[in-house]
Amino acid sequence: MSHAGTRLAADLAYRGMKAGATGVVLMAPYHWRSGPKAILDHFITGILAPHGSDAESEGAARMKTSSTYRRLLRFAAAAIAMATVPALTSAQSLPLKPIRAIVPFSVGSSIDIISRIVLEPLSAQLGQPIVVENRGGAGGTIGASLVAQAEPDGYTILIHASALTLTPAVYPKAPFSTEKAFAAVASLGSIPNVIVISPKKGIRTIQELAAAGRKRSVSFSSAGVGSASHWAAERFRLSAGFVDAVHVPFKGGPEAITEVITARVDFVAPGLSVSLPYIRDGRLLALAVSTPKRSSALPEVPTTLEAGFRDSDYTFWNGVFVPAKTPRPIIERLYRELQKALALPGVKEKFATQGIEPMPVSPAEFDALVRREVASNLAVAKAAKLKFD
Repeated sequence: MSHAGTRLAADLAYRGMKAGATGVVLMAPYHWRSGPKAILDHFITGILAPHGSDAESEGAARMKTSSTYRRLLRFAAAAIAMATVPALTSAQSLPLKPIRAIVPFSVGSSIDIISRIVLEPLSAQLGQPIVVENRGGAGGTIGASLVAQAEPDGYTILIHASALTLTPAVYPKAPFSTEKAFAAVASLGSIPNVIVISPKKGIRTIQELAAAGRKRSVSFSSAGVGSASHWAAERFRLSAGFVDAVHVPFKGGPEAITEVITARVDFVAPGLSVSLPYIRDGRLLALAVSTPKRSSALPEVPTTLEAGFRDSDYTFWNGVFVPAKTPRPIIERLYRELQKALALPGVKEKFATQGIEPMPVSPAEFDALVRREVASNLAVAKAAKLKFD
């Protein structure tokens, strides 16, 4: 703490005491570490003994044993305590400027669709624009790294999916640690991945696709290496016993789906929200969903587990994250506002049409889920001897 800062704290305390004030509001730097006694002693010595004379030093010593000193000490303590008020106020008044929301996949992807449904009412609640930036590529690590390096002030958020927990297994050299770089804020729900194929291929069931994969090379596309669509397809093809599988990654789900619609690629396992329109208009055929239970949006489509493919299930969730060092009051404020947005009838209706299921978890529970999935995915990748570039 600077000399000027110490003198200011004690001077304010002294003036408050003289005026009979009951409290002191001090807009002080957050980095103050000195205790009230050290600050007050510094002030008394500087005022009463600035030149170090014996008389002045003796006056300073007498002051430190007086009742006035004890009263000053109380006011100095109050002054320092009030220095923490701006940090709390910042969470209560957040935001004071637009918020930047990074979506690490392309426009039109499942996570992009879901994020825009929620961010519109969230922006209205907070009274500030939320600027969405789609930064796709490398399984979401490009966009995620921007948030990992951002200031932890609540003004940069990450809208990601369960693919975030795949990063350590798929991108061991990623410029961030999934567990250490981010703090979870809120889940935006879970959604099945659905294995789809073009009707042009002549394959009608998930068992027929598995049989084809055991006889010949089969190709599958994804929204990028390490994306949820990649992992859902990998888990299925490993369980089905494919003899050879060619992975064709893209920067986002729409591009990956286009390749399957045109029959240039055999199948893809995207999130239900992005594939549902094509399933409904007949351009894609849904063979199975990845979740342990059937989807309410596609009740006639079996799960991969039902079809007999053990350990093939995969649950795709979406959520909001912030840089790890973001203060807890800010995280809690964002969590509360997101819960309000998710509870709106309009949001719930849109989520239902997309096949999104509620996934109510607290920030602490969400953090714990991320850690568990990171460990699980590392174990699966090792057991299956999966190696990624």
